[in-house]
Amino acid sequence: MPDALPDLTRAQGVLFDLDGVLTPTAEVHMRAWKAVFDEVFARWEIEPPYTDADYYDYVDGKKRYDGVASLLRSRNIEIPWGAVDDPPEAETICGIGNRKNAAFASSLRSGGIAPYPGSLALVERLHAAGVPLGVVSSSKNAEEVLAAAGIRSFFRVVVDGVVAERDDLASKPAADMFRAGAESLGVDPARSAAVEDATSGVASAAAAGFATVVGVDRGAGADALRRVGATVVVDDLAEFTTDSEETACDVPSDQGESK
Repeated sequence: MPDALPDLTRAQGVLFDLDGVLTPTAEVHMRAWKAVFDEVFARWEIEPPYTDADYYDYVDGKKRYDGVASLLRSRNIEIPWGAVDDPPEAETICGIGNRKNAAFASSLRSGGIAPYPGSLALVERLHAAGVPLGVVSSSKNAEEVLAAAGIRSFFRVVVDGVVAERDDLASKPAADMFRAGAESLGVDPARSAAVEDATSGVASAAAAGFATVVGVDRGAGADALRRVGATVVVDDLAEFTTDSEETACDVPSDQGESK
């Protein structure tokens, strides 16, 4: 039986992850990570080989360098952290992360990006209803992706990897980034909603105290998303905008409060 969908237009605010939620850039990220880790694993003779499951288990939703460190740690590999300005060929955590970012940026600029139709429809509905919207993304490319997809103007705040590094915010699944997003948007998490597709992001939003945490199952698995705190799971955000939608529960909100 499908989950009862909350009425997100009644939320004090809604914070969205970007990759895999608003835009299909998660697929671009996955391809870039695979290209980099396939080469690293082969050259260093690391076993077992890198798989898509590794992406969901160790990389998805985390800040770039934390993802590199987490994956290598899963294979008992420890290398120097390095510095954020390490060249892509450097054999450091930052070097490997920068190598991946170069591959991602090249793919994005050559192929462009468009938002998921269902996600765009929901964003437009919420924006029309006057609900404050924001983006909480571990990616340092968030502003570029939002601009390329033509949706930056919908969001009052963007808390991304650049902000996280500047303000020393811990990577998802820690609560830091979603808590910072709520503070920047000026909303109470207990009266707001978060939308995520990664288990680390769902856990982050739940830890930050969001009343409603929507898990979008793009491959992480509905059970896995619920286990870490999703209050509702959908396959596509279009489910919130279909004519047949029957809202069975509301996001807690202050009655009469102006959005």
